[in-house]
Amino acid sequence: MTTTIKVSDELRDRLKAQASRAGLTLGAHLAVLADLADRADRLAAAKRAMAAAPADTVDDYRAETRQWESAELTDATHA
Repeated sequence: MTTTIKVSDELRDRLKAQASRAGLTLGAHLAVLADLADRADRLAAAKRAMAAAPADTVDDYRAETRQWESAELTDATHA
């Protein structure tokens, strides 16, 4: 199903040019933009959650992250 949305000619032309440069249809480009906005919302929510977390929880998270970042990657099937 398709629908019509009302935007200024300038915005329409801008979006069409962006879509063309990316090799996308306008609809596909709008989907990419919507996905990016959703991702930004999720990251902002995660940032708020981290800011609201108790200090000991954040410390535990950082310690575990350091462990994962320093872990050697090995093939578990050959252990």
